[in-house]
Amino acid sequence: MRRVREILRLKHECGASDRAIGRSLGIARSTVALTLDRVAAAGLAWPLAATLSDRVLEAMLHAGAGSRQGMRRKAEPDWTQVHRELRRPGVTLMLLWEEYRAREPGGYGYSRWCDLYRTWEGRLSPTMRQAHPAGERLFVDYAGQTVEVVDGRTGEVRQAQVFVAAMGASSYTYAEATWTQSLPDWIGSHTRALAFMGGVPAQLVPDNPRVGVDRANWYEPGLNRTYLDLATHYGTAILPTRVRRPRDKAKVEVAVLVVERWILARLRHRRFFSLAELNEAIALLVTDLNARPMRRLGVSRRDLFCELDRPALKPLPAQAYEYAEWRLRRVSLDYHVDIDGHYYAVPYRLIRDQVEARLTARTVEIFHKGERVAAHLRGTGRGRHTTVPDHMPSAHRRHAEWTIERIQRTAARIGPSTARLVALILESRPHPEQGYRACLGILRLARQYGEPRLEAACDRGLDIGARSCGSIQSILKNGLDRQPRRPSRQGELALPDHPNIRDPRHYHGGDRPHADPPDPRPAPAARAAGPCRLCRHPSGGSLCDGQGLRGARSQSEHRRALPCRVAGAAPRARGHRSLRPPAPLAAALRQAAAPGGGRGRRPRRARGASRPCGRPEARRDAGARCSVAGR
Repeated sequence: MRRVREILRLKHECGASDRAIGRSLGIARSTVALTLDRVAAAGLAWPLAATLSDRVLEAMLHAGAGSRQGMRRKAEPDWTQVHRELRRPGVTLMLLWEEYRAREPGGYGYSRWCDLYRTWEGRLSPTMRQAHPAGERLFVDYAGQTVEVVDGRTGEVRQAQVFVAAMGASSYTYAEATWTQSLPDWIGSHTRALAFMGGVPAQLVPDNPRVGVDRANWYEPGLNRTYLDLATHYGTAILPTRVRRPRDKAKVEVAVLVVERWILARLRHRRFFSLAELNEAIALLVTDLNARPMRRLGVSRRDLFCELDRPALKPLPAQAYEYAEWRLRRVSLDYHVDIDGHYYAVPYRLIRDQVEARLTARTVEIFHKGERVAAHLRGTGRGRHTTVPDHMPSAHRRHAEWTIERIQRTAARIGPSTARLVALILESRPHPEQGYRACLGILRLARQYGEPRLEAACDRGLDIGARSCGSIQSILKNGLDRQPRRPSRQGELALPDHPNIRDPRHYHGGDRPHADPPDPRPAPAARAAGPCRLCRHPSGGSLCDGQGLRGARSQSEHRRALPCRVAGAAPRARGHRSLRPPAPLAAALRQAAAPGGGRGRRPRRARGASRPCGRPEARRDAGARCSVAGR
C-alpha cells in the first residue's frame, strides 16, 4: 500500500500525469490509472486519514468477495471445500474441476485452476526446509513398483521388491531387489547398503514398517529386537518418522521416484529369470544414476558423496552383521527350551523362567535378564536334544555319564563273576540300553554290602540263573552268599534207600535189575566223536547211537533220556524236565515185574484176590494176602 499512497501524493500534491508517475515509480501507466479508479470507486480523498491502515486500505480498494480484478476476474471455488473433497477415495482434481465448470461455464481452465489450488494449499501447509548435515542420515524405504522374475524351470512368475536407500546430504542412492519385505530381507538390505556406502551414518531413518517397528510412536517407538541389534552392531541410531508423514523422509521419497523413472522404467521390457540377474542389471543402472550430473547443482551424486558424506561416515565394523532372530521362550521342567522342534539345554536353576533366544544360521544363544547363560551350535532334527553336562543337576549328571563301557569297566573291577553277570544282562535284552537300570542297581549294591560280598552273590546268581537286580539283592539280604555251595552234579546226590525210588543204576549205566526188551532194529554203524544229531550233546556222537537211544521214538524222548542213559552226562540237556525213563523202558520194567517175567500181557487178577502192595513180599506172591496193614 505504500505505492498507492505515493501515487495519490504525486497526483494531488505534485499534479503529475499518469505517465510521469509511472516513470517515477517504475510501473505502467495503466497500473496508475487503475489505482486512481479504485480510489475513486472506494470514495477516498486525499489526504488519507491518519488512522487508515494498509490492511483497511487494501480491503477498500479490492472489495468484492469471490472475484479478482485484472487478470483474475473470474469466479473462484471454495478452496477449503475442494481440499476437503480431495481426501475422499477416488476424488481427483479433474473431477472437481469438471464440477466447477458445470457451475461456472466461463470459469478457469484446468491448468490455471490447478495452479490456483496449489498456491492456496502452499499457504495452508508450509513445508519446512530440512538441513541434512554431512554423514548424518541414511533414509531407507521400499519402492511401490515391483519387478517380475520368471522361474526358468517351472515358469512361475514372482514379484521382486525394490529396496532404496539415499544419503541426506549428497542424495547418493543405493537400490537392490529382494524377494520379500520380511525381516531377513530387511536386515540383509541394510547390511548391503551400509557396505555400499563404505561407512556408517549417525542415524537410520525409516518410516514405520511393521517388520522393523513393533509399536509406532513418535515419542517412544517400539523397535524390533533384531533391528535394534543391527543398530547396536554398527553403532548407529534408528529414528522412525511420523506416521503418514512422507515429507519427513523426502530424500528417500525423491530417491524412490528417481529409481522408478531412471532404473525400473528402463528395465520394463527385459525379462529376468533369477534374482541375481535382476540385481546385476539394477547395480549397473545405479552406478550410472550416481554418476549422472544433477540438473540444479551441476555435479553428480557420487561427487557430492565423496566431498561431503564419505569423510563424515564412521568406519564399518570388522565383521558384517549376521542376521539373528530373537524369540521369547520359557524353560520347561527338563531345563530345555524348544526352538523349532529342537531342544536346547539351559542351567537347571532357570526352570519355569522366561528367557530370550538369539538365533543365527549357526548358533543359538540363550539370555536371561540380559546375561548369556547358554550357547549352542544350531541343531538339526525335530525332537532331538542338545545338552551340556554343566547345565544338569548333579544327580542327572552322574546318571548321564554311565555308558556301556563304563558299566563293564566298573563290573570288571569288582570281579569276574560280576562282569560276567553284567554282560549276560546286557546281552539278554533286545537293546543294551534296556539293561542299564538292572546293571546300575547291581553295581550300587557294593556301597551297602561291599565288593567281596557282591562278587560272591553274583557268582551264586550265575549258578542259579539269576538275571535281575532283585535276585542279587535277595541273595545279599538273606546272606546266601556266605553259605557253602551245594553240589550241582546229579551223580553226587545221595538218594535215600527206598523200594519206590530208583537208584543210580537205573540212570547212569549201572547193572539194571531188569533187562530192557530187545531192540528189533539193526545195530547202527559206529559214529565218529562229536555232537549228537538229535540232542546236540557235545559228546553225544561217541555215546549215542546216532538215531536216538534205544527205545526213543522222538527227539524229545531222546533228550529226556539223555542224562539217564548216557554215561557221565552232567548238566541236564536243554528241554529236559524230568528224570523219568522213556516209555519203552518203563513198559519193560512193568513186564519184568509181572509173574513169569515174560513179555506177554500181565495176567488179570482173579475176582476176590487182593491187590499186591508195594512191599517185596507182596511182589513175589501176587496172590498172597499181605499181612501188613491187615490186607
